[in-house]
Amino acid sequence: MPRIITYLFFILFSIVASAQNSFTIKGIVKSKEANIPLEAATVYVTSVKDSSVIDYSITEKSGNFSIVVRKQTQPFILKVSTLGYQNYEKQYPNLTANLNVGEVLVEDAVTTLGEVVIKSEAPPVRIKNDTLEFNASSFKVNPDSNVEALLKQLPGVEISKDGKITVNGKEVNEILVNGKSFFGKDGAVAIKNLPSEIIDKIQVSDTKTKEEQLTGQGASSDKKSINITIQEDKNKGLFGKFTGGYGSDERYEASGLINYFKDKQKISFLGASNNINAVGFSMDEIFDAMGGGRNRSFYSNSNGSFGIDDMSFGGNTGITQSSMIGLNFADELFNKKFEPSGSYFYTNSKNENNNRSRTENLLPADPITGESNSFITESSGNSETKNDGHNASFEFEYKIDPKTTLSVRPKLSKNTTFAEESSESSSTNNLGLINKSNSSKVDDRTATNFSNNFYLMRAFKKKGRSIGLTFNNNNKENDANLINKSETYFFQDPDLADDIRNQREFNNVKENSYYARFGYLEPLMDSLSINVRIAHEWKDYSKNKATFNYNSGNQQYSDANSLLSYDLESRTKIFNPSVGLNVRKKKYSGGAYVGTQVIDFENTSLYTGETNTVNKKYIYPSANGWFNYNLSKSKSIYMYYNFEVRLPNAGQILPVADLSNPLSILIGNPNLDPGKSHNLYMNYNNYDYATKSGYYAYAGANFIESEIVASRSYDPTDLISRTTYQNIDDMMNSYAGINWNKSIKKEANTFRIGFGVSGNYNISKGITNNAEYRSEAFSFEPAVNFGWDYGELLTIEPSYSYNWNLSNFSNYTIDRSSNFTHNFKIQTTSRWPKHVVFGNDFGYTYNSNISGGFKKDFFLLNSSLGYNFMNDKLLFKVKVYDLLNQNQSAVRNITPTAIQDIENTVLKRYVMFSLTYQIEKFGGKKKQDDFN
Repeated sequence: MPRIITYLFFILFSIVASAQNSFTIKGIVKSKEANIPLEAATVYVTSVKDSSVIDYSITEKSGNFSIVVRKQTQPFILKVSTLGYQNYEKQYPNLTANLNVGEVLVEDAVTTLGEVVIKSEAPPVRIKNDTLEFNASSFKVNPDSNVEALLKQLPGVEISKDGKITVNGKEVNEILVNGKSFFGKDGAVAIKNLPSEIIDKIQVSDTKTKEEQLTGQGASSDKKSINITIQEDKNKGLFGKFTGGYGSDERYEASGLINYFKDKQKISFLGASNNINAVGFSMDEIFDAMGGGRNRSFYSNSNGSFGIDDMSFGGNTGITQSSMIGLNFADELFNKKFEPSGSYFYTNSKNENNNRSRTENLLPADPITGESNSFITESSGNSETKNDGHNASFEFEYKIDPKTTLSVRPKLSKNTTFAEESSESSSTNNLGLINKSNSSKVDDRTATNFSNNFYLMRAFKKKGRSIGLTFNNNNKENDANLINKSETYFFQDPDLADDIRNQREFNNVKENSYYARFGYLEPLMDSLSINVRIAHEWKDYSKNKATFNYNSGNQQYSDANSLLSYDLESRTKIFNPSVGLNVRKKKYSGGAYVGTQVIDFENTSLYTGETNTVNKKYIYPSANGWFNYNLSKSKSIYMYYNFEVRLPNAGQILPVADLSNPLSILIGNPNLDPGKSHNLYMNYNNYDYATKSGYYAYAGANFIESEIVASRSYDPTDLISRTTYQNIDDMMNSYAGINWNKSIKKEANTFRIGFGVSGNYNISKGITNNAEYRSEAFSFEPAVNFGWDYGELLTIEPSYSYNWNLSNFSNYTIDRSSNFTHNFKIQTTSRWPKHVVFGNDFGYTYNSNISGGFKKDFFLLNSSLGYNFMNDKLLFKVKVYDLLNQNQSAVRNITPTAIQDIENTVLKRYVMFSLTYQIEKFGGKKKQDDFN
């Protein structure tokens, strides 16, 4: 408590002191020749002594700017930079009072020969066409920081508590390095492991498909893409980092990343191993790979699993020991005509988990007595799972000639899993104990997947005219070999026999899909074009399941069980001609496509010697559209709509009984129709670079015209779930939210404030015991965060979120269910005295309405103390995870059919000692700090 009071006093004192020593520079930027105000020009102040950037702003639509700068007793320079104009500079002797510079007239950047002058000093922020560019050297980060730390300093860039990156409210779904993927396009490895000191620019633009990139169309997505460019003199060299650590309870971590860059050629290698539920090669300067606090990114989950470019690695719930090696390369060959890039990962993991759960299964009340039919299922189990995986992805782009480009992007993966599980459960209702079961399972399976995206584009002499050919394939196969032993006992129905099994099951599932499309793009005028497309898609699915009972005579699994064996086959053909209009103006862009889907849907099953065929044909419209309107350089509105048709799968539509689980029987319904829905989304974002503040609002809804839902029935004397599928109309999922953030810089103090609120409203329907129920679910989550940096010495970042959930039920055994959670976190980092880094992550979580026997709240405190030596090449750390020894994993899930509380094994307190070694060998000089 004394430390907190000291911090608060220090903050107040700093604010008061800063206010007394800050002055405002304001004016208006205009074109000298045209005498018109210039919007989105960068105005910044630099020191004459060392050229460091003191502060900056962006002009408004009216050309006005205002910069609050601390008192300057030494000479400084006011600079203006904007595309198409010459840089403006004016020196002032000091700043001891507010300064109005009046009109700042800038000249066209054109030489006497009519050539545009493009070489000039880079301002901190520049807006050019559709790209927002940040000059990395203008933003202050610690010398040993990674790209993620740099991103956090950029105005308008936010990284949420779960690691999602947004720019001016729009989600980032692609991160590139020098225009190429770096261990996957999601940038997971890049932002955590590339040092910030080698970065030149951070470029933000709209994410485009390959077709949109090559044809010059506007982006149909509202997502953002970040391109990280490396300084030219750092593009030749070798750099990397290696970490090793060992601690109590035999916890360990080891990781290394080495990079070789030579102009356009880039080769990187990484390796990692740990048993602390972590990705293992994070360069976090405070906690390395230790999870549970700040070192939780958009690719790493709290349970230890993580994903890179749609590939999943690591653990699940429980404790995971994982290892990986990876290789990434990118190059330009044949005079920049051929651009290959790719990555490969080998992963190995072992996961152990113990779990227990309590589930209240919600059923409609008895129509005669009105009594509740709900029942309680309590279960516990343990598992051990081993995984081996090979994952490779490549991208090849070849410029056949100036007007023809070929893009090929193949991916290949092979993963093997060996799992051993055991569990026991019991179910009770108002009659008492109904059933009880125990089981053990050995699961040995291999999954392979090959996919490829092929795109060939040919442009013509007429600007905007082109043809394109797309061919995509995805081929999956999953082979499983299972041994299942189970005992299920029933206590209320004397005519129902107990179910004792000792079986071996062979499963083979194949899924092949192919998509081909030809498109012709014709410009109708400069900003309007028509796009004619013809697409054909075909999918093949097969599942072959063979089950054999154990024969005690020959001690083999040799007795075929026809009730638990079947073959399913499904074939889908979709022909989709469509036509669309695309418009792209300076202020707005959009597109709308309409067409017809002709669907041929064929399904066949072989079960107990009987063949069943379900063939259907459908004709549906296809429609989608988007519109983006830029109100100004920093304000925009985006809207999107599409109509979606979802076909049932083979198991849902074929009349085959799946009896794999003694307590759950599934059978398809041949009379099913496809699901149909209308999806709407819109957002508004506004970021004011002049005040370094902004907000964005969003809303979306999925109006479900028809949906395929499970129809379950239970006999209260056995509680076996007997499930088939039916269509239900008129459901909805909707969501909305608004977020605001602001940065304030005063002297050595930087303050960051953020507030957001989001909510959901969903209408769900289902069928249980032949009665249709309705559920209305509400959720509401406000969140606030604050950050304070005092130079390089101290960083404090508290945050708080509250989540409230309410479900109302109609024609159900209960009328409503609700719960709420509190989540408070505070992160502190101190870099005093010199060479010493001290970090703490504290979190508190409270869950209100959790069942008895499950703990409602817990604290999590991680601490790290590090010391740099040998010119900061070596870093020694002592880290403690879960210092209070309170970590737990108890969560509540509320669905329209159940309220479930689950608890899994979690990591508990451990201490670790680690040593990190950093190597750097560049062709250029070490970058100096360029921001005061």
